[in-house]
Amino acid sequence: MKINRPLAELAIQALEEIFFQDKFADKVIEKCMKSQRQWGNPQRKFFAETIYETVRWYRLLDFMANSDDLWRVLGCCWLRQGFDLPNWEEFEGLTHDYVKRKGKQAAENFLVIQSLPDWLDKYGREQLGADWEPIIKALNKPSEAFLRVNALKATPEEVLLALKPNEIEAEKVSPELPHALRLKERKNVFVTEAFRKGLFEMQDAGSQMIVPLLGIEPGHRVVDACAGSGGKTLHMSSLMKNKGRIIAMDIHEWKLHELKLRARRNGVDIIETRLIDSNKVVKRMAEQADRLLLDVPCSGSGVLRRNPDTKWKLTIDEIERLRALQYEILSTYSQMTKKGGQMVYATCSVFPSENEQQVERFLKEQGDKWTLVKEIHVRPDKEGYDGFYAALLKRK
Repeated sequence: MKINRPLAELAIQALEEIFFQDKFADKVIEKCMKSQRQWGNPQRKFFAETIYETVRWYRLLDFMANSDDLWRVLGCCWLRQGFDLPNWEEFEGLTHDYVKRKGKQAAENFLVIQSLPDWLDKYGREQLGADWEPIIKALNKPSEAFLRVNALKATPEEVLLALKPNEIEAEKVSPELPHALRLKERKNVFVTEAFRKGLFEMQDAGSQMIVPLLGIEPGHRVVDACAGSGGKTLHMSSLMKNKGRIIAMDIHEWKLHELKLRARRNGVDIIETRLIDSNKVVKRMAEQADRLLLDVPCSGSGVLRRNPDTKWKLTIDEIERLRALQYEILSTYSQMTKKGGQMVYATCSVFPSENEQQVERFLKEQGDKWTLVKEIHVRPDKEGYDGFYAALLKRK
């Protein structure tokens, strides 16, 4: 890929918005792509990878550049990826040999070579001990792309065939994830006819392990209490064969609107959305759910591969705020489960303070009403998926 001036300037603009205006990397990249409709797939892929890799390795690149000037940081990123730099003033003195030499120096410092804020490394070691280093190394690798086949409309084999005209190749993941497909190369699947027909959704393989824990069956009344835009809600409807009722709840109305659009494309008509605008909404649902999913807000530490800017935006105070919110949701929303019903508490975090420690506290305070049935830890360094935690609990 030949680096040109307009692309480089747009990359600098994007990085300024991410680091200095506190905007999310994925949203910034999406906006930049829309402004460059003349770009082909190679340019789009190169730009997106440039931004994500610069954000992912910012501390290391800053060390290599010996400056916080974004032009020099960007230049070091391209050199590290093996590209040649244009002969521009901003890149003066930056060479492949220079970057290799600085990389060898950085290897002596774990914080720099893994590009971590000091506080996050300290917290990770306190939480995970010896497991922290392999986990963070895995989280610093670019994520793979997975699809979840919509079983209401297609089989995995049919989706594989439907993607071929777009030169998109995928493969089955494992018997334990019967509807999961892994893309052999990351491509834009949203422009395909198969996506428009609702034959699949983008969903990480780790995320696809959460909903099956609930033991959902057709005809159940299921509540997804932190539904967001509905990735797991749609997985529920698929397992229920579009029979029964799903109540998808969230505090953000725009997310529920997006869920309705996705449900229509997926051919699902058993989902009812409810905006949580007061505590009364939850109280009215007391003991009504056969199955309840609490996919609670969390630090997102398990999905740093997809959202590397989280490393630079997250704070210890924010984790503490989220922990308090998580426990409030767990202790109050759990009341929506029927006696004899089941609930899953889940996060996309790798930290025990947001995961098993929350469940342990819940059982200590309400153990006379609940039993822990099963826990799963999905680790990026072991399964190779995003990091997830889930606990299946049964109400006595």
